[in-house]
Amino acid sequence: MKTFKILTIIGIISFAFYSFTTLVQEEWKVPAKYQTMKNPIAAKTDAAIGKSLYTKHCKSCHGAEGYGDGPKADGLKGDLGDFSSAAYQKQSDGALFYKTTIGRADMPEFAKKIASDEDRWLIVNYMRTLAE
Repeated sequence: MKTFKILTIIGIISFAFYSFTTLVQEEWKVPAKYQTMKNPIAAKTDAAIGKSLYTKHCKSCHGAEGYGDGPKADGLKGDLGDFSSAAYQKQSDGALFYKTTIGRADMPEFAKKIASDEDRWLIVNYMRTLAE
């Protein structure tokens, strides 16, 4: 009986530890190539197009202001990020381009859906305005 109690306690602790670790989102590793990649589109170029693309492809999850509070956000796992936060804004343009292009988990890959690199760069530029 004592062995059963010990195994039960170990099982409960193990389950609690496992549950906690699955709630913590894994860091999103961005390859060095993208970390240093420069945005070829000037920040204020075609801001209306960037906003339009964001509205069409990103707003439903990330919200109008980029707070991660879009109508689809509740059904998604992980942190959707707050585009207005200092932590988000300190990422390089290349890192944001990579994440938008490649995606992961609930974040879709937009390389095919938004086939134009220029359009994805315009979205990056628009996301930068959400901190202003």
